[in-house]
Amino acid sequence: MSRLKRYHTFSDELKRHFGCKVQRISVDAGFTCPNRDGSLDSAGCIFCGGHGSGSYGIRRDFNVATQLEDGKEVMRRKYRAGKFLAYFQAFSNTYAPVDQLRRLFSEALTVSDVVGLIIATRPDCLPDEILDYLRELKSQTYLWLELGIQSTHDISLKLINRRHDYRCSVDAVQRAKSRGVRVCAHIILGLPGESRENMLAMAGELNRLGVDGVKLHLLHVMKGTQLADMYSRGEVKVMDRDSYAGLVCDFLELLDPRILIHRLTGDGGHDNLLAPLWSLKKFEILNLIDAEMGRRGTRQGIRLSP
Repeated sequence: MSRLKRYHTFSDELKRHFGCKVQRISVDAGFTCPNRDGSLDSAGCIFCGGHGSGSYGIRRDFNVATQLEDGKEVMRRKYRAGKFLAYFQAFSNTYAPVDQLRRLFSEALTVSDVVGLIIATRPDCLPDEILDYLRELKSQTYLWLELGIQSTHDISLKLINRRHDYRCSVDAVQRAKSRGVRVCAHIILGLPGESRENMLAMAGELNRLGVDGVKLHLLHVMKGTQLADMYSRGEVKVMDRDSYAGLVCDFLELLDPRILIHRLTGDGGHDNLLAPLWSLKKFEILNLIDAEMGRRGTRQGIRLSP
């Protein structure tokens, strides 16, 4: 656990592993999604925009290597990073034949100072042949698989038009873990209809599932999404800042301290975010979470039974 934080941060783990500041560089490799190309649906998840959830600002007109070279200069200047992870973020980055994945991921690893890969995808886009390739890949480089679980509650998955159930997520995690692949679970806090108890119960479920990392996202309303239409009709409400910070602290107290915290909040970008606008001040939210953890005198996993 970090000397400065009361939870186990991914950034500290990277610094320990590589001996320097390591930053992720988001990459758009031109993937799509079975929830958009008609295989399952063409509408996508209700929170996802036309460029993929969370992928705003990526220079998708460049190839993978050029995107990484462009991002390296920004990260060096902004964060004084010494090494980098290629973060295949936009849409479902295992939704392609293995040969195509091999070509794209290999291209990323040819870029100097790129020391590993983070591959984001859906639980239903992981056939065994791709997981076998990821097992091969993790023996060659530092690798994380990010899975968009989003919720452990099937009623919520149906509401957001995820087009897979929680059992699918459980199966994907188990098959990845059986091959020694590190798994980071994405979870959205504040989905319509989920109570505080529903959301906190997901911490225990992640503990039981044995994930290696977690990314927490607050529910964002982005322009051009189905969620934006629902929000405009008053069908969806978003959390206020203090409520979200308190909920995150409660969640951390219930989360196994071995699980790395990759993210505690999300940001959608000034040009695309409708609500909540307070989420644009990311560091204020993180500081508020840290302050509340300090005020409580608490830490990650403190409420777990010994």
